[in-house]
Amino acid sequence: MEDQTRPGIHPQVRLHLFPADEQKIIKKLGEEWYITRDGEVFLGPSEAKGVKYRYLLLKPTFDYRELFNLDRELIAIFSPYDKFEPRTFDVIDKVYQKYQSLRLDRICSVIFSKDDNVGAKVTDILRSQEESQIIVPIAYNDYLLSADGYYLKNKFKAYFYNRDLFAFEGPLKKDIYFFGRTDLVHKIVNRHFSNENSGLFGLRKSGKTSVIFGVERALEEKNARSVIIDCHDTSFHQRRWNKALWYILYQIQNKYNLKLKFRPESEYSEENASIFFEEEISKIHRHWGNKNILLIFDEIENMTFGVSPSHHWESSLDFLLFWQALRSVYQRLTNVMSYLIVGTNPLCVEMASIKGKANPIFMSIPFEYIQPFSVNQTTEMVNKLGTIMGLVFDDLVYSRLAEDYGGHPYLIRHVCSIVHKLSGQDRPVEVSRKLYERAKEVFDKEYSGYLEMVIDVLRESFKDEYDMLKYLAIGDIATFHELASLSELFTNHLIGYGLIEKKGPDFDFRIDAIRQYLLKKNKYQQTDLTTTEMWAEISERRNILEPSLRKLIKNHLKAVHGEAKAKEIVIGIFDQIRATKYGHRGYSDLFDPNKSEIYFDDLRKIISKEWNTFMHIFDKDNDTFNSHMKAINKYRTDAHAKELKKDEFAYLRVCFSKIERLVADFS
Repeated sequence: MEDQTRPGIHPQVRLHLFPADEQKIIKKLGEEWYITRDGEVFLGPSEAKGVKYRYLLLKPTFDYRELFNLDRELIAIFSPYDKFEPRTFDVIDKVYQKYQSLRLDRICSVIFSKDDNVGAKVTDILRSQEESQIIVPIAYNDYLLSADGYYLKNKFKAYFYNRDLFAFEGPLKKDIYFFGRTDLVHKIVNRHFSNENSGLFGLRKSGKTSVIFGVERALEEKNARSVIIDCHDTSFHQRRWNKALWYILYQIQNKYNLKLKFRPESEYSEENASIFFEEEISKIHRHWGNKNILLIFDEIENMTFGVSPSHHWESSLDFLLFWQALRSVYQRLTNVMSYLIVGTNPLCVEMASIKGKANPIFMSIPFEYIQPFSVNQTTEMVNKLGTIMGLVFDDLVYSRLAEDYGGHPYLIRHVCSIVHKLSGQDRPVEVSRKLYERAKEVFDKEYSGYLEMVIDVLRESFKDEYDMLKYLAIGDIATFHELASLSELFTNHLIGYGLIEKKGPDFDFRIDAIRQYLLKKNKYQQTDLTTTEMWAEISERRNILEPSLRKLIKNHLKAVHGEAKAKEIVIGIFDQIRATKYGHRGYSDLFDPNKSEIYFDDLRKIISKEWNTFMHIFDKDNDTFNSHMKAINKYRTDAHAKELKKDEFAYLRVCFSKIERLVADFS
């Protein structure tokens, strides 16, 4: 049955505890909201020495539920001081802690303040706090003097509809905007309490670090301990394995401000590091009253054999020695510590041996991939945030988001951020399929860097898997299967990431936007083109290359020889008719095809004639340069009637790629 909450004030709300101006605010507020509770909190060492704030709990009525997707009670704080202080935000946190069982709304709170400039001050304070909740600041005088029946709704609209809740770049450190991963967080926490280790892997920006922060928060709520070791930090991976053990203890001591006396780093020799680590992690355990700790190793690739940026982890035996030591301590001590390893690729637990030695954590840490959002999870996140911003999504758009972006929350949020930018100020607005298609077009055209960011770690450290994606995108299925046959782990990883899926004997992309991105980036590597498609590629590449070459020659020739001499060189390669016709033209006009007849082969002749000027750009090989340029000139647009064999086309691609790369590198 639909909630029929009506405006009003609950009889138990103690109006007499509030001063006269706040009583007037409460009565006016009760005309639009249902006020359920009141109370006081103190900031400071004690009630006697603390600063007092009063608060209300507000239950949204129909209009506010419909306009802003609010269904839980909100906190409203009264700041009765002439100057607004940032500490007022701490009052909101105190009230949340007091009413945890009520499931108050975490996304929005209201602050009433005697400071007439409270709006500007709150906006300024929260400007750099990406994850802050929505705060609706209202000055006492403005509210009490307003005769506008829509004043309060317009205040909410101003702070709800103008905020882009989709545009988060970094990992989520709070749970306000944390969607879809709660079960995973609880699973990892429960494994830790059972003294079991865990592994979590996934693509960049898939939410791994947000899950880590979620695990950290969940443990703090249970008064349990954890420490995050950022393996990407040079302070960690530049240390040898024995000093890395000391570094873990240093991080624990630093996070919890422990006053315990530990051995200095200099004593952590290779012979004694494991012994000392065991002694001191046990000392911490006893100090905490036998509470165990979760060691979280984030971006584990940075200490993994074969891929770490530090030589002693990448090529030496430090990875093996570190995990021999840590695993031995873990096995000897019961309920003292467990560890969670987090990264992109589970290579560290899949290698059976390292340089002929057994990998101590081979298949010994149960791991899983962070899963893409389902359609339901996508709907939950987009609907919750979108409705708050005045964006009402068509039901079909949710499934399109999940399909086009494979349930990758980072990509989905940024497409929705573009929807927000395209939607204008008049809210609420319906997000139709047509509006979604416009946003998708903008994203695919202007924000391809987000797609590259997601898969860049594969290109950097796991090239075979990146190449498999590329070959699948361009339709080179034979080469895809050839790489897949080298190791079943490759396809297992790509499926685990949620990038591809297997349907019968065939593989296909789950994130269509990444397929389109790789296809566009590698379109000149597509195989099995028709004759028409081959000619179209030649024409396109030449039309892009020729203006770039003209610009390079024009600028470089002038820079080396000066304009007069450079013009003389260019006129010198023209035939008699063109030399006479264009000799009076300005230097730049000679390179403008609308003002003079300058041909592709003229560009080759200029560079070849002035080879000493250009040799450093074109790899110091005049013969190769000339053969590549002649081949490109031979297969020009007006040569379409010629038969084009596949081996000729393959060679032509080599020629184009070489010249394109050299021109791009110099530019």
